[in-house]
Amino acid sequence: MNVIIEQNSMIPMRDGIKLATDIYRPAQEGQWPVLVTRHPYNKDFRFPFPGWEDRRMAVEVNLFAERVVEAGYVIVVQDVRGRYASEGDFIPFLFDAQDGVDTIAWAASQPWSSGQVGMFGVSYQALAQWQAAIAQPAALRALAPSQSPHAGGLYPYQGGAFMPAMVLGLLGSLVPEEVKRRADKGQATSADMEQLTQALGDFQAQYTRLPLTDQPVLRNPAPYYFDWLAHPDFDDYWRTSRPEDLYERISIPALTISGWHDIFLLNDLRQHQGMKQHGGSALARQQQHLVVGPWAHGNFMWGYPDRSYGEGGTAVSPQAVSLLTDIQLRWYDHWLKGLDNGMEQEKPVRIFVMGIDQWREEEAWPLPDTHYRPYYLHSDGHANTAHGNGTLSTRQMVQGSEDVYRYDPHNPVLTISGIAIDPKQQGNPGPYDQREIEKREDVLCYTTAPLEHSVEVTGPIELVLYVSSSARDTDFTGKLVDVHPDGRAERLTDGILRARYRESLEQPVLMEPDYIYELHIDLGATSNVFLAGHRIRLEVSSSNFPRFDRNSNTGGTIATEQAEDFVPAINHVHHNEAYPSHLILPIIERAG
Repeated sequence: MNVIIEQNSMIPMRDGIKLATDIYRPAQEGQWPVLVTRHPYNKDFRFPFPGWEDRRMAVEVNLFAERVVEAGYVIVVQDVRGRYASEGDFIPFLFDAQDGVDTIAWAASQPWSSGQVGMFGVSYQALAQWQAAIAQPAALRALAPSQSPHAGGLYPYQGGAFMPAMVLGLLGSLVPEEVKRRADKGQATSADMEQLTQALGDFQAQYTRLPLTDQPVLRNPAPYYFDWLAHPDFDDYWRTSRPEDLYERISIPALTISGWHDIFLLNDLRQHQGMKQHGGSALARQQQHLVVGPWAHGNFMWGYPDRSYGEGGTAVSPQAVSLLTDIQLRWYDHWLKGLDNGMEQEKPVRIFVMGIDQWREEEAWPLPDTHYRPYYLHSDGHANTAHGNGTLSTRQMVQGSEDVYRYDPHNPVLTISGIAIDPKQQGNPGPYDQREIEKREDVLCYTTAPLEHSVEVTGPIELVLYVSSSARDTDFTGKLVDVHPDGRAERLTDGILRARYRESLEQPVLMEPDYIYELHIDLGATSNVFLAGHRIRLEVSSSNFPRFDRNSNTGGTIATEQAEDFVPAINHVHHNEAYPSHLILPIIERAG
């Protein structure tokens, strides 16, 4: 490819700090639209692609950068403030709005620029897009955020539960460079680096270390970790960056890209819907597009060892990156080049439907023809394990029972899915088989009879449980599983609710022991056809660790508690006419 590459251009920000930036542009004379991406993971790194190992710009996570330049775009890749070749101090998300604005203004003013700027990228790169768009830079025309934390920054809680695997996985990629920079300034020693290297070499030890606040290797390079733990309630610390308050400040179109197995799926879906409802212009509200594939975080290309999607597994493969490159090029061709390619008239939602493994275009998310159908929990009092007598049915039981299990935080149910960003499961970051944990007595399983006809479940999923506990506080988890005829129990989506946050995330209220409460647990979303002969299964428990931290059951401050503070909880799930615990599934029924 005939391309000009300029490395480590030092771009000045408004306060004089210079950020290291690489520029890839067509060699021929002309002015081109510019696509900017900014991240803390080292701009010099490129994901390898078979046969392209020696090419400088093979893959930028979810697109082929070389093809983008060939199509007549300039790509600008920047180390954010305080990372790698850039100057300044790194504080996550603090400077991304102003630095994004300054970088976009610089890109728009260059002699090779048409003055039309877009942004792209995954994870932190996606959040950096939202942050820049909130500040409304004049030249920014469109976004393509993929697998993003919420628009206001990282909120490392779900249902009130802290997410240690996600957080420690993130910090494992951020902290080594920070310690190195500190060592170069004489603010850290080789012993500090050695201690960090040992800690990162044993993630399991970091996940299980107690209390959660006892992470000495993070004290200096990542003080924000302790701030996050110090604010388990959704208080003013978090409220200042509520995404709901930011959408009206974003006035441009966005193409949101997500994955059914991604840790940030809920954020992506909420941001898509939030922009459609509250975007800062009619254009922004009308032109929000969404793509959701069978992907885990950043895993568009490498696939899963025991689950193939599409013919030859092409939905998670280099072909998937090619598809996303095509989609993003059409997006930018319209918004940055002004091409009349039908983008504004086409259906705005493209989803991959698992089970039948097909792409489909839709009018909106959630799908307008969704039927929300309750599936009720039943048992004769022993739904414990997949071999118990728990059933799931659209028929409500008049006379019912309850199921009881003992949750011991010393022995939590382990996360069986690489959704946790656990290095030990990098080979299988998505639809992992759950049969091993379904053998546990503290995992309740409610399963339909084998289906006579296929059932499509596409949309948001909610679990309504009537529960009581011996504890003042405990957790309740739910997981939707597709049980194959051979017994494979494939995880689709899951969720959690810390009982003290059952009324709101802002004001925790402890439980009264043995009192029955109604809980509403957000299980995220999916798109899956349960084929004839398969069964729909719901797992209910009180832990999913280290995806979520362990509830100590004391009602105390979990982040500061030691293992000796933990107490077991006897938890009850009630299901009868008075307490109709049920799973609400979004059913799609279409002729043909």
